[in-house]
Amino acid sequence: MNRFDIDDDLVRTLVREQHADLAGLDLRPVDGGWDNQMWRLGDELAVRMPRTEQAPALLRNEHRWMPELGPRLPLPVPLPVRVGEPSARFPRPWTITTWVPGEPADRTPVTRGGPAADSLAEFLRLLHREAPAEAPVKPHRGVPLAALTSHFESSADAVGGLDGELRAVWDEAVAAPEWQGPPVWLHSDLHPANVVVADGTLAGVVDFGDLCAGDPATDLAAAWLLLPAGADLRLLHGYVHADEAMIRRARGWAVLRGMNLLAIGRAGDRGLPGGKVTWGPAGRVTLDRVRASWRMAGLPR
Repeated sequence: MNRFDIDDDLVRTLVREQHADLAGLDLRPVDGGWDNQMWRLGDELAVRMPRTEQAPALLRNEHRWMPELGPRLPLPVPLPVRVGEPSARFPRPWTITTWVPGEPADRTPVTRGGPAADSLAEFLRLLHREAPAEAPVKPHRGVPLAALTSHFESSADAVGGLDGELRAVWDEAVAAPEWQGPPVWLHSDLHPANVVVADGTLAGVVDFGDLCAGDPATDLAAAWLLLPAGADLRLLHGYVHADEAMIRRARGWAVLRGMNLLAIGRAGDRGLPGGKVTWGPAGRVTLDRVRASWRMAGLPR
């Protein structure tokens, strides 16, 4: 994961050397993060330091596209403010963004399902616009689920296997008609650690490093990843454009992402690098919500 010793002193030094006008602001480490380690800078900014091999590319992706996409979105999102250049002290680019207040949903889950579903539906409607030809694509996001069969099986093995219901959800998702529309903008990583909560509802969406173009069903998996049981229908109705095929694909994405959360949570329980203990419960509740939704829908067995 982290080949660099990133500590408070390093971050303070980099800010002072490259952005001296911000050097007087208070600097406080923020717990969490996967590809990037984060510090809060004053009350309104955040410093993001890459700690994995792919992190610099993700930061560049955000810096390229978020100034264009962010202002049209109805929930607060981090917007790039400054870029830190690679140097002898730290050989990777880093960024300063706006700070999005709230508590991560893997620590403070959404409890007010109705308002959260309405906010998320509006957010996705406005984000899911046709992406330009130069928009990034990702091999494991926004693509037909049939292309991820081996990833699905390895994820199932990592969590000790899946029950018959969840396998049926996956099979129906793979068999559903593929997205026939143009590729649309996707956050593509809408899991509980990438949204923040205040007063029981969504207060912001963060970490757009995996922003890409593809099938909107990828993001609609958030109906089960983020919302309390029973709120999925309100989101799907509010989104307006979710037909049966899209909903089936979205459930498949939710199963895949739920397993990934569960596996990372188990790694955290064992103290392994990259593990997050708060992700395991989020993964379990996601899979429970998908089962309940599938049963209620009365889809063919």
